[in-house]
Amino acid sequence: MDFKKENDLEREFYNQDFSAMKELLERIRGSLASKFPVKVNDLNLKGIFDYDDNISFTYITLFQAGMKPIRWGACRKTLEETINRDIQKLKTYKTFPEFEVWNDDKCRIMIEYVTEQIPTKIEDIKSFSFVPTRFEPGITGLKLVMNNTPYIYMPTDAWTQSQMDLKSALNTVIKKTSIKNMTNKISERISILKQSPYDAYILKSRAFVTYKEDILPLYRGNILQEYSPEEIRDEAIAGADWIVKNIQEDGRYLYYYDCKDDNYKDHEHPNAPEDNLYYNDLRHCGGIITLIRAYQLTKDRKYLDFAKRGIDFITTITQEHEVDGKPAAYVFYNSKAKLGGTAMILVAMMKYRNETNDRTYDEYIKKYTRHLLSRIYKTGEMLGYYINPNFQNGQPLLEMSEEERRATFSFYYPGEALLGLALFANYFKDDEELRQEVLAKSEVALDWIVEERPKIYADLFTSLPSDSWLMQAIEEWTKNPKFQKENYINFVFGDADTMVEKTYKRDDSPYIDFEGGYYYEYGDHFYPDGARSEGLVAAYYLARFLGNQKLESKYLEACRKTAQSQMLLFNSDKNNYAHLNPEKSKGSIRFKATRQWVRVDSIQHVACFFLRLYFAEKNIEVL
Repeated sequence: MDFKKENDLEREFYNQDFSAMKELLERIRGSLASKFPVKVNDLNLKGIFDYDDNISFTYITLFQAGMKPIRWGACRKTLEETINRDIQKLKTYKTFPEFEVWNDDKCRIMIEYVTEQIPTKIEDIKSFSFVPTRFEPGITGLKLVMNNTPYIYMPTDAWTQSQMDLKSALNTVIKKTSIKNMTNKISERISILKQSPYDAYILKSRAFVTYKEDILPLYRGNILQEYSPEEIRDEAIAGADWIVKNIQEDGRYLYYYDCKDDNYKDHEHPNAPEDNLYYNDLRHCGGIITLIRAYQLTKDRKYLDFAKRGIDFITTITQEHEVDGKPAAYVFYNSKAKLGGTAMILVAMMKYRNETNDRTYDEYIKKYTRHLLSRIYKTGEMLGYYINPNFQNGQPLLEMSEEERRATFSFYYPGEALLGLALFANYFKDDEELRQEVLAKSEVALDWIVEERPKIYADLFTSLPSDSWLMQAIEEWTKNPKFQKENYINFVFGDADTMVEKTYKRDDSPYIDFEGGYYYEYGDHFYPDGARSEGLVAAYYLARFLGNQKLESKYLEACRKTAQSQMLLFNSDKNNYAHLNPEKSKGSIRFKATRQWVRVDSIQHVACFFLRLYFAEKNIEVL
């Protein structure tokens, strides 16, 4: 599908002179800080705010650090009446006096107004096809009319409420009706709504927010950005700095942060006690790697110092055993010894060793390596767990049935392990006997994962490739001529080609920020995905290494597009206006387009991808 015509109109809107809207927001601020009403009749808002008293519900929202936002919306006969009604009602909030409305550095003001409404039925609202009644979080909203009363979910509510699905939007608007008193179950509330008399509309809007002495036009509640190497560099380093700033005393990084509510409650582990929040050793190691990447660019040793603190934490959760009479070690955390946990610290230690020439961790490196080799089954399959409390009473899984192997198999851990082993084979020259064992067993494992895994574990593969760790591992292994096998290389290029294919292009969706986002099936909400992009940039480096200029050029351009998509995940002081603690969230990198969740690996994947892409753009040679 081609949406060029409507997308070009959308782009033209954002290229306008918004000085009249800036003046309007300045007058709104002045009225909020005084007793004088707003006058608008002398403002030329044509083409920006064409007020229609039938549909143009207009909301004004106040944001300030540490305060719950306050908002009011109205739709009166004229724009002037509407805005003054909003201001009048905002002043009735008990917390209004605590907002420093006169201070544009502290209190940010957003205005949002409906520009279009499309009649629909709830059952006709779509999420995965580009139709007029599609609900697209941050772009479209909802209006219900029951008993002649309108209940509205504005498009920016997805951004300010940290939501990204129709079910959440429906529940938010239904909670404004009497249906909320009938049941607490969202599905039941929606069912009751469908059986009730109502009118429903899909809404579109425009929104602006103040930023110091200026204003910012919003798209999906966010700001639009253009790709540049310098911008992704700065965002990556800011992400690394955020990891540094939030390190804990024991060397752990801040695992999870909810920017909307300024807390650390992990949505996947919501019941974890505040004094014992969930932590993940693999993602911790991703934080270490991010800091090493930041050092590669800046040469600022603070990143190595904080990476070392992260490494030292992992040594405290390391347990030793013997493999064929020789010392080996594995990472044991949350009552589990995952293949990926030991693999990721090996990757991190090898990268740290390469940058520092520090041999402090060499014995750990060799022990981790022996453990990983011991988890390569005779067929070449890499076993996902050494200890799992759900199998064999939590004892080491030395002998496993086929059912146990399948139940504990991980799609991603083998790629992580093979990357660690590749780094050992290519750069650890102080134990040739162990290195030769790594070469021999890794080849068997690579043969299995490339040729046999698709047959045995076909159900784990998705239409959008996801094993970027294996792509990075093969990129590294190919530096050894013996491992320049056609099937290995074809795996990387094949997955990269599919990633490029399953990326939204400039005008094949009706949303101008979709470009560069991935999808499983055309019509999906876009995925700005740093993890997959690490695989894509690995394919670029592999193509460059092999002298395949056609693929090198193709993948580099694709990386630029996916990077632009991921730039909207970055929390800056411009777009974090709805966060309870904007100073805390600034510099972090989120999971999703409208959800305001940050995790150490959401920073890691995007920052590491950005830095590798920046190195490519500037021809900087690093490991």
